[in-house]
Amino acid sequence: MSVIWMNGKLVAPQQATVSIFDHGVLYGDGVFEGLRQYHGRVFRLSDHIKRLYASARAIRLEIPYSPEAIKTAIEETLQANKLVDSYIRLVVTRGGGSLDISPATCGTPGVFIIAGSIAMYPEDTYRQGMAIITASTPRIAAAALSPRIKSLNYLNNIMAKWEAIDAGVAEAVMLNHLGFVCECTADNIFIVRDGQLITPAEESGILLGVTRSVVLELAAKAEIPTRQTNLTRYDLYTADECFLTGTGAEIVPVVDVDKRLIGDGKPGAITRQLTQAFHDYVRTV
Repeated sequence: MSVIWMNGKLVAPQQATVSIFDHGVLYGDGVFEGLRQYHGRVFRLSDHIKRLYASARAIRLEIPYSPEAIKTAIEETLQANKLVDSYIRLVVTRGGGSLDISPATCGTPGVFIIAGSIAMYPEDTYRQGMAIITASTPRIAAAALSPRIKSLNYLNNIMAKWEAIDAGVAEAVMLNHLGFVCECTADNIFIVRDGQLITPAEESGILLGVTRSVVLELAAKAEIPTRQTNLTRYDLYTADECFLTGTGAEIVPVVDVDKRLIGDGKPGAITRQLTQAFHDYVRTV
């Protein structure tokens, strides 16, 4: 079993406990990051740490460790578990408080780090592509809660995930309050049309994914034209290619959206090109 870093100490899993009065448990009040380690190096560590602190600042949550201390804690966790290729979950909770909703009653925030393996989708999915649906559950409007905050409250996404499960597929696309494509329950989404790579823009209400940013960088390096704009379901249905990106998922091709076949029903050339470029890139950084 993995060794957990919790509030400054490495402990066994059975000792890694959170108070039932922690507002992270009671109200989903907290933030988190999911990171990947490749070949002994944590991928885009600084980007993830920067986003963690930005999320915390946005909800007035003071992380009781410096960014450098958190980076050191991640390395300690990986070394203690003897990991070289892993998935890392970094969580900050509001801390223990009273039963009412007020965060002012909470004490010191809790911080813990879990490192282990993750398999978002079966290997066949990466070779053959996956089917997804459009969820009826809309994404929370950006005016209500900024999608740039990676908070512990994922109930909105979970409800959309249930729709995917009930439909017998692995993922669901969520639309924003205007009906534009936002993102999937755990991944950003891209399409390819006429050789151009297109993805929803920030104003669509998306989480600015780290892997999404890497894919845009790799596309620019490969001189693949890119565009960030509002997309509709029609754009998905008529795309030449489609794929999802995420820290856990990496790049996964989509070949069917709401029973509409994408392209020829197989992962497309640009999807395959960017997937290979991504795998090459993570081996060198």
